[in-house]
Amino acid sequence: MQIKKVTTYQEALNFIHGRTKFKKSPQLDRMRLFTEKLGHPEKKFCSIHVTGTNGKGSTVAFLRELFLNQGLHVGTFTSPFIIKFNDRITFDGQMISDQELVKLVRKVQPVVAQLDAQLAAKEGGPTEFEIITAIMFLYFAAKKPDIAIIEVGIGGKFDSTNVIDPLVSVITTVAHDHAKLLGKTLTEIANHKAGIIKPNRPVVVGDLPAAALKVIEQKAQQTKSTLYQLGKDFKLATFPSQQWGEIINYQGFGYKLTNLQLSLLGSFQPANAALSLSAFLLMAKQLQLNWRIKEIKAALAQTKWPGRFELVNQQPLIVLDGAHNLAAFIQLKQTLQTYFKERKIYVIVSILADKQPKPMLAELLKIANVEIIGTNFAAPRKIADLQSITAVNERTSFRDDWRVALVKTIRQMSSDDLLLICGSLYFISEVRHYFAD
Repeated sequence: MQIKKVTTYQEALNFIHGRTKFKKSPQLDRMRLFTEKLGHPEKKFCSIHVTGTNGKGSTVAFLRELFLNQGLHVGTFTSPFIIKFNDRITFDGQMISDQELVKLVRKVQPVVAQLDAQLAAKEGGPTEFEIITAIMFLYFAAKKPDIAIIEVGIGGKFDSTNVIDPLVSVITTVAHDHAKLLGKTLTEIANHKAGIIKPNRPVVVGDLPAAALKVIEQKAQQTKSTLYQLGKDFKLATFPSQQWGEIINYQGFGYKLTNLQLSLLGSFQPANAALSLSAFLLMAKQLQLNWRIKEIKAALAQTKWPGRFELVNQQPLIVLDGAHNLAAFIQLKQTLQTYFKERKIYVIVSILADKQPKPMLAELLKIANVEIIGTNFAAPRKIADLQSITAVNERTSFRDDWRVALVKTIRQMSSDDLLLICGSLYFISEVRHYFAD
């Protein structure tokens, strides 16, 4: 079969997005075969592997800044994208160029065609995410970062990133999400997350539910991996800040680091920062890195992560947050109650249908000063029917067009009100262009 050569950026994206999203039987055999045919690029750089229901992206962002500020070259792999497709793959904070993406798509194309033919009798060749993962591996193999921080797509055990052998694994949180793929119980979900734990490699975990922690402890024992747990092996104290963000004190691995200013605001960000510091200290020891406290402080103070309780406008106060599941909405409620209890809060929200929209909105409605406006956007998957959900409460309403909702809400806000735009990360990505462009 003749392969149509990709020559433009749009053709490269069309090739990637034109692939199957999921296969019926998730497993890593296809990805291992893929990387083998590409010459095992995943073995040509050191890595940290990050999974968790929430907090993955912020943890990757903190880690990137921690290593960059020590003078190291750093690669990151995250999903989904917020600004542009290319921001999923970065080197030293710069997203992969359009030209580089085209070049790497051309490199994987013949291998994908070969695997399509070879695996036709089974489930066919690589999926969309497997191809994106392979492109990332090839990019980092060529760029040779000192450390690559790789975020899991979904779960862990069968995720295409899980062909790497990381020097440190990180599990941020375990909560209900992606039930069709990961299971309905915390034990089932934790089993997927625990899949990234590798033999004799340390694993850093957040404050996990008992059922999830038990699964992860068992996997760590089986693989002879040392487990470091927030609240037990390293500790955290938080304090209010005069600036946007938080102040934390960290204690662990024989160090006490105090008065650390975080630039990210949110009840969950101190934990993400503590996990990142722990993974950083473990890596620094393995890499024999002589780190400096001044640069650690600078890194935490300058970490930015688009769409994570991101301040995009001061007057009126407008924040974007990609909280997209029930656990994230519970954390979002805590943040609002902690920092904005004196303000009237307007929330414009759009949620994908495979989430839990009713309980998610119910969490925010526990705050007396909240008013919710449901809306729609140009989603890649089915959107939850917020029109019917919002029809039953006097503090909830619906606008089909989020732009209309935004303009009308801003007109009725007073100078000390807060407008929060949240829900699907795809929604946040769409709205963010309105403020960033």
